[in-house]
Amino acid sequence: MRPFRSRQGFTLIELLIVVVIIGILAALAIPKFQNTKGKAYAASLKSDLKNIASMQEDYFYYNETYASNMGALSFSSTNGVTINIVEADGRGWSATSTHPAAFPLTCAVFYGQAAPVAPATTEGVIHCQ
Repeated sequence: MRPFRSRQGFTLIELLIVVVIIGILAALAIPKFQNTKGKAYAASLKSDLKNIASMQEDYFYYNETYASNMGALSFSSTNGVTINIVEADGRGWSATSTHPAAFPLTCAVFYGQAAPVAPATTEGVIHCQ
């Protein structure tokens, strides 16, 4: 007579099937999350340009001209974001923003009678390309 043995654990085939299923799920999920970083960089570029617009209006209220450099605005941009004020005078201003990890993404905006900076085409609307 054979003694009764209880089965403990999983077989190798069962473990292999679970690993394959997890691998398939990971292969489906990874491409969806890779795009998230790029969207975060784009959001930070746009956010910084919106903040600059507010600070420029505040500066204009007190000085009757727009600031031509970042130092005059006392603005601290998001880590890695570089903002360049292209043109600024009493009639308007324009600026671009870039991030080295988001290359070649560039965002731009212009206000007033400042010359549009690519990719901006509409006054006051931030465009990225």
